[in-house]
Amino acid sequence: MASGVLGSAVNAYINVMSTDQIMQLTYLVLLGAAIGGSAIVAGRSNMGKMAQQAAIWALIFIGVIGAYGLWEDISGDVNPRQAIIDDSTVAVPRGNDGHYHLTLDIDGTPVAFVVDTGASQVVLSQQDARRIGIDLAALNYSSSANTANGVVRTAPVMLDEVVLGGITDRNIPAVVNGGAMDASLLGMTYLGLYDRIEISNGELVLNR
Repeated sequence: MASGVLGSAVNAYINVMSTDQIMQLTYLVLLGAAIGGSAIVAGRSNMGKMAQQAAIWALIFIGVIGAYGLWEDISGDVNPRQAIIDDSTVAVPRGNDGHYHLTLDIDGTPVAFVVDTGASQVVLSQQDARRIGIDLAALNYSSSANTANGVVRTAPVMLDEVVLGGITDRNIPAVVNGGAMDASLLGMTYLGLYDRIEISNGELVLNR
């Protein structure tokens, strides 16, 4: 009887879980089974050596799948995935940090940005600038910008190709920040190319 009550409670809980929560639970079960199974197999002295090693490697493989899947779900919760609605519209939900995050291909390299409508320019961190092939040593930090951390020097650059979903733009002016920054900022030199920038119900929509 107790097992029946427990089973009913578990079923009721699963019924109110979202698909993402069910997937996270599945990954946790896989990870737990792999860890527990490895301990059991390692303690079995009557198993053949080769069979024991094969079983352990199989359980490690299951554990890796579970851990990777769980990490993908967690990272997706922190920075929700952007949605390409059509060739002219992009929508992205607000992240748990309160910001909107977009990943654009800059000269063929994916770069994660924080959307900042208060920034007049696209601002690249030095790490992202290096990743897309900009020679930092050749930059001329001839301008300055006011930030939360004070005044920083910036160097003007030109982004040959910027791609977001089915939208491609060329020759987008940007700057490389001479100081430290957590993430590159997507400012108005790019956002201003859109006809509509709308934030509603926790979702950012860009449309041309």
